[in-house]
Amino acid sequence: MSIISLIIKREFVAKVRNRSFIVMTFLSPLLFVAVAGFVAYLSSMKPETKLIGIHDESGLFVNEFMAQNHKNSEYKYLDYSKINLQVLKDSITRENYEALLYVPKTAVNKDLETKIMLVSNESPSIVFIEKTQRIIADKLTKTNLENAHLDTLTIKKAQANVVLNLIKASGEESIKGLNEIKIAIGAAFGYLIMMFIIIYGNMVMRSVIEEKTNRIVEIIISSVKPFQLMMGKIIGTSLAGLLQFLIWTLIGLSLMFAASAFFGVNIGATSSVSPEVVHMAEQEFTGTAQMYIREIWNLPIASILISFIVYFIGGYFLYSSFYAAIGAAVDNQTDSQQFLLPIIMPLMLSVYIGFFTVINNPHGTVAVVFSMIPLTSPIVMLMRIPFGVPWWQIAISVSLLFATFFGVVWFAGKIYRVGILMYGKKPSWKELYKWLKY
Repeated sequence: MSIISLIIKREFVAKVRNRSFIVMTFLSPLLFVAVAGFVAYLSSMKPETKLIGIHDESGLFVNEFMAQNHKNSEYKYLDYSKINLQVLKDSITRENYEALLYVPKTAVNKDLETKIMLVSNESPSIVFIEKTQRIIADKLTKTNLENAHLDTLTIKKAQANVVLNLIKASGEESIKGLNEIKIAIGAAFGYLIMMFIIIYGNMVMRSVIEEKTNRIVEIIISSVKPFQLMMGKIIGTSLAGLLQFLIWTLIGLSLMFAASAFFGVNIGATSSVSPEVVHMAEQEFTGTAQMYIREIWNLPIASILISFIVYFIGGYFLYSSFYAAIGAAVDNQTDSQQFLLPIIMPLMLSVYIGFFTVINNPHGTVAVVFSMIPLTSPIVMLMRIPFGVPWWQIAISVSLLFATFFGVVWFAGKIYRVGILMYGKKPSWKELYKWLKY
């Protein structure tokens, strides 16, 4: 067995037998389920009702807002039009209610567009402000039409409701939200890669720092080359991480089926729903559901899965080399913070480019360029692939990624070779550059 294989086996066994690794492997899914259940419980809780006072001197809007009390429970409107305005403002200071909507009496309704005030101690939410403005604007519009002796019902019927029919150039009917589905699939794979890089890259760095601090590495280096030790740590840790992800997947599926059996829920069944409701739902949604399923199956699924594996391997090895070099250069995790920011920034930039550029223009210049840059391509390219990417772009991107990986491994190996035996001194960027020349 080769030396690297022995190091890989040693790292893998050491990680798997670690008590914290075992505990987190089986505890993390339970914590995830508990957090998800807690979030679901919080979401099911009814929001606290907020009292909104109305002082309407014009008499135009009070009934419009009072009618809102029957539509939602988040806000409750109270008619205080007959109470002195100053008394109402003092009540807000004492927090008897959330806010006061003051509508002055004006000579013409046009002046109300700019003279209505919302008085509160704290700034109201944007949603509440938009809703209040919409109610006032609708009422003023209706009043203006009536004053102009125009039939509001006729105008409402005359308003057009346009629905675009999406058709592909091939003649097939398309669906709305397809781009969002594509970006969600790409983002899910990209997010997995980013989390794996951050979690297990840090694990590689901590492993190097621990051996360096305990002086174990001095004995190891006498038998193996620093480059072999670095590669063995990277691969061994990645295999332990893959095993952990596999266990999490199996536990997650087991918990899902156990929960369905415990609560008496038959997954995928509709036995508790009446046949009439099922038939109506099928008639209403079957056509749309079939189109969504057809579009998802038309995605380059094989290309997405293969690309995920390739970029997963290339991206993880590339960044893990950086983490291993940083671990060799410092004596503790506190000193490593100055070197971690340049590593995290490309990952964050990849997510930003993916969500704000790829979704709007997946074949634009920015998206294409960053899907070629090795430090961002594992995430950006995976977000682009569901939209259809020419094979030559994927080939160039993968070639650049692995070429950069080998180059970074070479540079990281030189830093690793020098830094692994350096103690008691916090290195600077200038010193790291000197190490590359040794």
